Amino acid sequence: MREITSHRVNPANDKLTVLALGEPGSGGAPHVYEISAPAMLDCTLFFQNGPIAEVGVNGITHEALLAVLIDRLEAFQAGPFANLYNQSALIHLRDAQQHLLDRTRERMARGVEGTHKV
Repeated sequence: MREITSHRVNPANDKLTVLALGEPGSGGAPHVYEISAPAMLDCTLFFQNGPIAEVGVNGITHEALLAVLIDRLEAFQAGPFANLYNQSALIHLRDAQQHLLDRTRERMARGVEGTHKV
């Protein structure tokens, strides 16, 4: 278990505990994260663990998590909380998602998507 603290900047974030759980997988990253705070249900994020061709879909992807963040910021930008900080974050999140989608398409074209092959 490893605590992550890079989100802490204000009282709301200061109360959130973010933990990376378990041992890193074959790619070097944990597959389970937990976010908790007083008077809040714990939120556990399970990321895909293992090649889809071998284990099936068993967790979320980076692309899906980015889609949630993009959707929220787009909603803020369409409402009374629009600002340059949100817009900049939105641009970078879309860029990050596009890079991950491009990586997946490239791996599909090489026939290694869903495997542990580089």
